[in-house]
Amino acid sequence: MPKFLLILLFVFLFVRFVLPVLLRMLLGRVVRKQMKNFGQQFGTEVPFEQPPAAPGPSTGGVHVDYVPPKQPRKPQGFKGGEYVEFEEVK
Repeated sequence: MPKFLLILLFVFLFVRFVLPVLLRMLLGRVVRKQMKNFGQQFGTEVPFEQPPAAPGPSTGGVHVDYVPPKQPRKPQGFKGGEYVEFEEVK
């Protein structure tokens, strides 16, 4: 019985920690190979390349050209909305 539990523990640890890493590596290679084959069919080497970053200031700031003047959201004489009567239908 202890031998069975030890084997079960090793299988669990392998499936939980080692197998996902191996599958991620294998799947990454397969996807890269398929991308390369797809790119060769259409005359490009790498079909899904990231476009180069646009040059420019990378300060992270925001430049606003126009800020409209602040106005109150409600008019001064506003006392509420219009009352609409309704009947509840059952």
